[in-house]
Amino acid sequence: MSDLVVGEDGLARCKWGASTPDYALYHDGEWGRPVRDDDGLYERLTLEAFQSGLSWLTILRKRPAFRAAFAGFSIEAVAAFGPDDEARLMADAGIVRNRLKVEAALANARAALDLPDGLAALLWSFAPPARPRPATFASVPAITPESTAMAKALKKRGFRFVGPTTAYALMQATGMVDDHLRDCHVRVA
Repeated sequence: MSDLVVGEDGLARCKWGASTPDYALYHDGEWGRPVRDDDGLYERLTLEAFQSGLSWLTILRKRPAFRAAFAGFSIEAVAAFGPDDEARLMADAGIVRNRLKVEAALANARAALDLPDGLAALLWSFAPPARPRPATFASVPAITPESTAMAKALKKRGFRFVGPTTAYALMQATGMVDDHLRDCHVRVA
């Protein structure tokens, strides 16, 4: 039960979701809820890639700046970004200024734009069958066969910064899997 925390509101949460007010809002209102639109999934994929090697809290707190910098994560708009936009992004102190990640975000928008059935159709095709919620975080995998296959399929189509761990984090964040703990108050459908 140490992986759960009961908040002042009397609700049991996954421990990480109770560690800061930012995390509590994200945990209760967004994490694990299905995202099925292309731009919404592109945003989550981009943020997961930027998070690589950093704290998710850093990315979460910079999210408004990321949204402004990346045209609200419109795939069509970001796919049209050119060298001036890349320079603008690299000068934007509100986001994570990592050239490889910025270049990946732009390349990923272009790759997403080229998908005949859209990003959502591709990503959701890797969603595993529903399974019981985990009892502890020790039983939550970092990668799965599905996340490995997703990463491979994305890379084959020109996506970058999309390894199996990033793909699994995306699956968790967008409701392809429900890794809220069994006794967590959040219910997603």
